[in-house]
Amino acid sequence: MFRLSDLFILLAVAVSFVLSGYLWFNGYKDQGVFTALWVPTILAFGIYFKVSALLARSRR
Repeated sequence: MFRLSDLFILLAVAVSFVLSGYLWFNGYKDQGVFTALWVPTILAFGIYFKVSALLARSRR
């Protein structure tokens, strides 16, 4: 039940996670923490739109 939009959200989460780890371990700890905060934000954004789409589809 994955759609292309779901894969883009997961790709954005993965890129954010890898980037935050890269920044953290290369001495940019503040930027790493800031970038790590994107992960739950992007996931929440994706979940919101997934639930919205499911509710709109069920109301038809």
